[in-house]
Amino acid sequence: QVQLVESGGGLVQAGGSLRLSCAASGLTFSSYTMGWFRQAPGKEREFVAEIARSGEYTYSRDSVKGRFTISRDNAKNTVYLQMDSLKPEDTAVYYCAAALRGNYNYWGQGTQVTVSS
Repeated sequence: QVQLVESGGGLVQAGGSLRLSCAASGLTFSSYTMGWFRQAPGKEREFVAEIARSGEYTYSRDSVKGRFTISRDNAKNTVYLQMDSLKPEDTAVYYCAAALRGNYNYWGQGTQVTVSS
């Protein structure tokens, strides 16, 4: 079955960096658009960034542009989210997801990111 396993979360001070990884199995990774989402306590889940199948384009929400970078390695079936200049408002559980034909069908279990002020 399809599995998406996130790692790399943790506690960091404001201004610091973290790199999230998401290892995929059970699917043809290079056929899927991959995305990162986040959910803060008491808030709706929100889109963070996504990357096309071969990495030919990326898109991210305005609040993370210039600070977060999404990338992928299709040889390793892994997608990354490099997060720099972290802010307390970035605190959330971060999820990776896989999309086929525009629909995010598969989700990971999430990894906690906490940014202290």
